[in-house]
Amino acid sequence: MPRITTKDGVEIFYKDWGSGQPIVFSHGWPLSADDWDNQMLFFSSRGYRVIAHDRRGHGRSAQVYGGHDLDHYADDLAAVVAHLDLRNAIHVGHSTGGGEVVRYIARHGESRVAKAAILSAIPPLMVQTPSNPGGLPKKVFDDLQAALAANRAQFYVDVASGPFYGFNRPGAKVSEGLIRNWWRQGMMGSAKAHYDGIVAFSQTDQTEDLKKINVPVLVGHGDDDQIVPYANAGPLSAKLLKKGTLKTYKGFPHGMPFVHPEIINADLLAFIKT
Repeated sequence: MPRITTKDGVEIFYKDWGSGQPIVFSHGWPLSADDWDNQMLFFSSRGYRVIAHDRRGHGRSAQVYGGHDLDHYADDLAAVVAHLDLRNAIHVGHSTGGGEVVRYIARHGESRVAKAAILSAIPPLMVQTPSNPGGLPKKVFDDLQAALAANRAQFYVDVASGPFYGFNRPGAKVSEGLIRNWWRQGMMGSAKAHYDGIVAFSQTDQTEDLKKINVPVLVGHGDDDQIVPYANAGPLSAKLLKKGTLKTYKGFPHGMPFVHPEIINADLLAFIKT
């Protein structure tokens, strides 16, 4: 399996399919590159080179004890990009992966980046603070950590079968396959990486990161997102970006790229081609 080793000695697994302009996918917590299989098949069949890696501590990458923060996530992504010598790349990130993309561009520059899309993404800041009164109380994230530590396997069933895909909404069309695949990906990874990742995705303020970015960025967010609430995320990110375009998906859940891939894929393709 293709892997690279980062400067701090962490083995990172990645997929690299096809040829053409590269599209680099960054997955959400606590998943893996497999979450993007639909998109990778879709775009590779349309003449794009598609790349996705497992974040450190996730999927098939090394289960190291430390480094589970946005800086390391961004640096690991940069290592993959440099190893494959990707240029004129489009970066697509979902949830925590959206934060990873934003930190990567702000921290490593835009010389290899053409555009980006962040979907249901964590920026600017999820946790409630005096300067971010619309955020979620810290207790919400403390409770997530407690549930993970107590019974990670059951916690992941509950997240996937409930708020992540909106399957807890009346009339929702539940996909048992999506639930099982979410659980499978989550349990492949490290409990320590996932535990620390809750702090990373909830408490990292990316306001200044967003302000630094000059490339066009599509900000897609569902207004029924129960994981990263819409009002304090997508609209605020789009305003902070110099070339941000907000696309609001009425009634869509957090996992919208995977519940509604035909819609999200078409919108991503249109954005890439413009």
